[in-house]
Amino acid sequence: MTYLEDGRCSLSNNLSENSIRPFTVGRRNWMFSDTPKGAESSTTVYTMVEMAKAHDLNIYKYLCYLLEQLPDTKMTDEALAKLAPWDPDVKARCSGTI
Repeated sequence: MTYLEDGRCSLSNNLSENSIRPFTVGRRNWMFSDTPKGAESSTTVYTMVEMAKAHDLNIYKYLCYLLEQLPDTKMTDEALAKLAPWDPDVKARCSGTI
């Protein structure tokens, strides 16, 4: 129904399915996610990687950049927004091949 409301929406969800496929195939091997906290941590890391891919960033550079900045719960929304993969400064620092 959303497609009918907004013509920019894709008829297919292949991009989403293809991006989560490695995780669904490999989840048997991720035994460290036997707790809710472990699963939440895994989800956070996988989300960061997929967002970096979606914005054509070098994943290694982006993860290093995030670890150098050490985001935490005390940061303001504006400070966290500056770490997002779509931020122009982040794109300039972390662009490149995967």
